[in-house]
Amino acid sequence: MADNKTNNLNDTSELKVRRDKLAALVEAGANPFEITKYDVTATSVSAKAEYEAREGELVNEAGEVIETITVSVAGRMVSRRVMGKASFAHLLDGEGKIQLYVCRDDLGEEAYAGFKKWDVGDVIGVSGILFRTRTGEVSLHVKSATLLAKSLLPLPEKFHGLTNLEQRYRQRYVDLIVNPEVKDTFVKRSKILALIRSFLDKRGYLEVDTPILLPLEIGASARPFKTHHNTLDIPMYLRIETELYLKRLIVGGMNKVYEVGRIFRNEGMDPKHNPEFTTIELYEAFTDYYGMMDLVEDLYKMLAKEVCGDTKITYQGIEIDLGKWERLTMVEAVKKYAGVDYYSWENDEQARACAKELHVEVPADATAGTVLVELFDAYVEDKLVQPTFIYDYPVENSPLAKRKPEDGRFTERFEYFINCTEYGNAFSELNDPIDQRERFERQVAKKRAEDPNTTAEVDYDYVTALEYGMPPTGGLGFGVDRLVMLLTDSASIRDVLLFPTMKPQD
Repeated sequence: MADNKTNNLNDTSELKVRRDKLAALVEAGANPFEITKYDVTATSVSAKAEYEAREGELVNEAGEVIETITVSVAGRMVSRRVMGKASFAHLLDGEGKIQLYVCRDDLGEEAYAGFKKWDVGDVIGVSGILFRTRTGEVSLHVKSATLLAKSLLPLPEKFHGLTNLEQRYRQRYVDLIVNPEVKDTFVKRSKILALIRSFLDKRGYLEVDTPILLPLEIGASARPFKTHHNTLDIPMYLRIETELYLKRLIVGGMNKVYEVGRIFRNEGMDPKHNPEFTTIELYEAFTDYYGMMDLVEDLYKMLAKEVCGDTKITYQGIEIDLGKWERLTMVEAVKKYAGVDYYSWENDEQARACAKELHVEVPADATAGTVLVELFDAYVEDKLVQPTFIYDYPVENSPLAKRKPEDGRFTERFEYFINCTEYGNAFSELNDPIDQRERFERQVAKKRAEDPNTTAEVDYDYVTALEYGMPPTGGLGFGVDRLVMLLTDSASIRDVLLFPTMKPQD
């Protein structure tokens, strides 16, 4: 049951009245919760559309009704205005609202008296004839009405809407009732996922599922959630990515795979981060990170056109053109925005000195590659408003990407940025098992040095998979939630999650 304090439902008399009404219905043998079904023949939207399409044939030249359309609709009564022997109400269903005209002469005196005792918020089913009122609104002239579920809690603020964001997130079910436009965001989210699946399926990708519960904590920087498997009597970890299992499938000969995966990271929360979120990771054999760049451009152009009607969209007041993408290496980007040329550094010491001059803190043993990444974070990322690929990352922060053959200090990796935010990450995947083992071991050693209590381990089974031979592969991962935020002009990740993580109330 909803928390009365958070819903501002302090009026216990209102709650008592509604419970007393339910008790009276039960005593009279009319318990609405015993009803198991109601035959719905139309929605609010389809009913009005049918009437408008056929209106010309329903009346003659004199304006007399010669034919009627009878429908049954069901939903929540969200407003009511009683005027003696007749009443007007609005019914909200899964698609929209329709006005109801309810008259005592049609229902009968007893049924109409019962209708007047119903409350705003009650779930009802009504059957009747469609017509247009004098004010021009297509409405339903109700001939029968059934109470299907009693609302024991009144809707907040008499259906004027929820304004408290935290309350909206905690009680999304109420938010969807009193702020129907919120549903549009989640309808678009579903559409976006369907479009992405269709896009990848048409390109020959196969959707798969990989484990959520893992037997070891890998050495990646993200912190996992830990649990325990009682039967096996072992610790287990909720996955922080889907990458390693998907690439095992590439080894196995499934050359194009993707997963829409729920990911869990035991980390901070802010408008762009939630502890559980959705990603799409995809892997394709015999291509590289340039192939992934082309795929990203094609995908985002398609989504913008299908969801927003144009590649030019507006996000939080900023116009963004998803039809135009810039490509810069990280070295080029730092030179462009920070005025620093990576290739002018003769050694790591010079790189650290440069960082100090630019007031960027780096570890005392930072390599030139590490300094480059820190300068990028400090001087470049907040400049990348329009869609931009940043590629060729230093090997120091890319343990799963293939080294560039012409310069082993860098990897064939890119991230892409929109509105100063990273939206996705891609590699020419590392398929050298010897190199991969060494990078994993260094990564785990570093993590153990930073946190002696960590349980991080090397995933040697993945290394074994690589030892059987993985073809050259391009891989891409991106967050679905941030993408939905972008295409629905939503300021916070909580606006695109039906049930975001919230701290429990006392």
